[in-house]
Amino acid sequence: MIANHLKIALKHFKRHKLFTLINITGLSIGISASLIIFLIVNHDFSFDRFHPDQKRIYRVVTNYDFSGEKVYNMGVSAPLPQAIRQEATGVEKVAPFITLYEMDVKVPFKGIAKTFKRQQQIILADNNYFDVFRYEWLAGSVKDALMQPNTVVVTSDKATRYFPGLSYADMIGRTLIYDDSINLQITGVVAPFRENTDLKFSDFISLSTLTVTKKISDNLGFELTNWGGTSSASQCYVKLSTGADPTAVEKAITAIALKYNPPKPDDVGNTREFGLQPLSDVHFNALYGNYQGNHIANRKTLYSLLTIAAFLLILGCINFINLSTAQSSQRAKEIGIRKTIGSTRGQLIGQLLTETFLVTLIAVVISVSLVPSLLKIFSDFIAPEIRFNPLQQPGFLLFLVALIAVVSLLAGFYPSMVLSAFKPVTMLKNHTENGNTRSMWLRKSLTVSQFVIAQFFIIATIMVSKQTRYALNRDLGFKKDAIVFMNTPWKNNTESKKQVLADKLRQIPQISMISRGGVPPSSYQTSSTDAEFYDGRQNIKLQLYLKFADADYINLYGIKLLAGRNIRKSDSSAFVINQTYSRLLGFKNPIDALGKYIEKFNGDKRMQIVGVVADFRQESLHNAVKPMAIMISTEAWNNSVFHIALRPQTPGGEEWKTAISAIGKAWKEVYPDDEFNYNFYDESIARFYESEQRSSRLLAWASGLSILISCLGLLGLAIYTTSLRTKEVGVRKVLGATVMQIVTLLSMEMINLVLLSFIIVTPVAWWAMNSWIQSFADRTSISWWIFVLSGMGMLFTALLTLSSQTIRIALNNPIKSLRSE
Repeated sequence: MIANHLKIALKHFKRHKLFTLINITGLSIGISASLIIFLIVNHDFSFDRFHPDQKRIYRVVTNYDFSGEKVYNMGVSAPLPQAIRQEATGVEKVAPFITLYEMDVKVPFKGIAKTFKRQQQIILADNNYFDVFRYEWLAGSVKDALMQPNTVVVTSDKATRYFPGLSYADMIGRTLIYDDSINLQITGVVAPFRENTDLKFSDFISLSTLTVTKKISDNLGFELTNWGGTSSASQCYVKLSTGADPTAVEKAITAIALKYNPPKPDDVGNTREFGLQPLSDVHFNALYGNYQGNHIANRKTLYSLLTIAAFLLILGCINFINLSTAQSSQRAKEIGIRKTIGSTRGQLIGQLLTETFLVTLIAVVISVSLVPSLLKIFSDFIAPEIRFNPLQQPGFLLFLVALIAVVSLLAGFYPSMVLSAFKPVTMLKNHTENGNTRSMWLRKSLTVSQFVIAQFFIIATIMVSKQTRYALNRDLGFKKDAIVFMNTPWKNNTESKKQVLADKLRQIPQISMISRGGVPPSSYQTSSTDAEFYDGRQNIKLQLYLKFADADYINLYGIKLLAGRNIRKSDSSAFVINQTYSRLLGFKNPIDALGKYIEKFNGDKRMQIVGVVADFRQESLHNAVKPMAIMISTEAWNNSVFHIALRPQTPGGEEWKTAISAIGKAWKEVYPDDEFNYNFYDESIARFYESEQRSSRLLAWASGLSILISCLGLLGLAIYTTSLRTKEVGVRKVLGATVMQIVTLLSMEMINLVLLSFIIVTPVAWWAMNSWIQSFADRTSISWWIFVLSGMGMLFTALLTLSSQTIRIALNNPIKSLRSE
C-alpha cells in the first residue's frame, strides 16, 4: 500500500513539475528559517537547565526603591549569606561567592615561573558552592577542598593550561600565585560544565582566604561587614527545601536584613527588599545583569523569533493548500476512476497525505543541507557557540520529526479532505467546484492571510529601522564623533603613570584635547548615591547619578553649560548638576540653583552647586534622563579613563590612523605589560542599539522571505487561473478587447485581495508598533507614510508577479487558444 502511494505520488510530481517546485520552494524557505530559529531559541532556553534540582535554585537579589525610583542589583550585602544560613527557614543550602577582577596567575613548574596575564572567571567561594552546583570531580574531594584559607579549585581546562602534561592527581598540592603575592594551593580539579551555562567560573579560591589576605579585601571596593552596602560582586545562591514557598523565603530574608540594618529616620520613602531570582531567569533578566560580559537573552525577542518561524511555515503551508485545491479539476478524473474501481476515501486521503509528506520531506532535506551556510550568513547575530551537528543534538532530530509531521498534516489535511470528498460521477464528467464555492473562499482567505503577514513584516521592518536611525542620529546633548576613550589598567597604575601618559598624548599633533575621568557621558556603567536637599519646607531626597570628570571633560564632549561655571580641580565639595536635577529640586530657572547646597550627599557630605548643564543622555534612548551631577574624584578608579578628542580628518586622509598608532606607542611606553585597547565613542553609542539593528536585519530577511513565499503562491495561482481562462481570453480578443483590458481583467481579483489585506493589516500593525516603541523613553513617531509605502510596495510586487502570466496570455494568438478545443 505504502509503496503504491509513493509510486503514484512520484508520477504526480513528474506530471506537475512547476507546481511541485513551487510547493517545495515555499516549504523549504519556511522550514530553513524554522531550523535556524530553533537552533537560536533552543540554545538560549537551554542555559543552566541541566543542574540537579535546578527549579529549587535561586539567586538572592536586591531591589531598591528610592522615592519611587527602582534600582536593581544582582548582589547582596556581604554578611547576609551567613545570616540566611543561620536564621532563614525553607533554605536547604546557601552558596555565597564573590566575583573577582582580572588577575595575573604565576605558575611555578619545572623550574620556570610562567605567568598567565589577566585571567578572568575567578571567584571566592566555599564548599557550599559545589553542593548547590554539582561538578564532576577529577581530583580532590568536594568535602574539604575549600575548607582552609589559601586553597583553590580549578577546572580541568585551566589546570591543563597551568600544568601541561601533568595528571590531575599530581596537580593536587601544587602552588598558584595570584597577583604576584597570593600563594594558593590546589586542592581540587573539576570538569567544567560542557552544557550551556552562565556559571563559567574556572578558578575557585576559598572564601576564608579573605581573612588572611588583606590584598584581596582591599581591592573589592566594599566592606565585608557592611550590612548597608550592596555590591554586584557579592553573590548568593540558595537551594530551597522541597516544597518551600519562595515568597515566604523572600520575606524572611528581608526581615533578617532589617534586623541587622534597621531603617534610619531620614530613610522615609526609601526601601530595600530582597528577592529570589530563579536560576532559569539569570540568562534573560537584564534588570540584574549577568556575569563578566555573558550574553543576556531577551525572552520577547525569542518569542518573536518563534512567531516569525511559525508565520513563514504557515505561508508555505498556505501555498500548498491553495495550489492543491486549485488543482482539483486536473485530478478529478484520476480520483473518480480510483473511487469507481474501489478505493475508499481513507485510501485516497492516505495517498494525498503521502504526497504532502514527500514534498515536506524533500523540503526538509534541502533545508537541513542549507543550515551550515545559513549559520554563516547570519553569524553576526547568532551566538558563536551555536553549532549544527544533528547526530549530537537529539533535540534537533526530535524537532525535525515533529516539524515533518506537523507541516504534513497542516498542509495536506484540508486538500486531502476536499479532493477525496467529490462524487465519482461528478469528477468523471470533470465537473469540480471551481466557481464561487467554499474552496474558492478558502483560497481567497488564505491568500489574504499571506499578504497580511508579508505586509506586517514590511511595516515592522520600516518602523524598527526608522527608530534605530532616529536613535543613532539624535542629538544626545554631547559630541560623539572623533572621540576615542580607553581604560588604563587597574593594577600597578599610579597617578604618576597616568600623568606621564597624559603628557605624551598632549604631544601628539593629531590630538586636540584630552580629559581624564570616569566613563563617557552615555554608558552602560552607572554610579549613584543618595542626595538630600532642603528647600526650606521639605527634604527632597533622590537617587543622584554621578559622572566623575576633570575640568576638560565638559568642553571635550561639548556639553552645554546653562548657568554657573565648570568644575575645577580644587572642587572637593562642589559639583555641576544637570537640568533635570535642577528642576526636581524646584528651580524653574537653572541660575536659581547656583550656590545652593545638597546637605546630605553620599552620607553626610555637603556639596555646593556651582553650575548647571543641559540634559544629555546618560544611557540609551530606552531610558529617561536621570538627575545627575558631574564632579571631581580623587579615587583612582574614578579617573582612570582617558578621553581623547581628535582633530578633524581631511577627506581620504589617514590622520586618525596615525593618531591611534601614536597613542598605542605612548601606551606601550607607560604600560609595556598591558594590552592597548581603545574605542571610538560613536561606535560605542551604536552598540546601545545592536539589538534593534539585529532585529531590523532579521525583520528585513523575514519580510523578504514572506514576500517571496507569497509571490510564489500568487504565481502558482496565476498560472492555474490563466490556464483555465485561456479560451475566454481568446473570445475576448476576437471581440476586440485590448491587451491592457485583458491584463486588468485577469489581475483585478488578486489585486483586490492585496488591497483587502492592506486594510486588515494597517490597524493591527499600528497597534503592535505602538506597543513596541513604548520601550523607548525618547522615540520617533509612527508615520503614515510607513503604511502607504508598505501597501504600495506589496501592490507593485503583486502586479509584477501577476504580469509574468497575464501579459503572456494576453499576447497569445486567439486562434490557437480557440482551436485548442
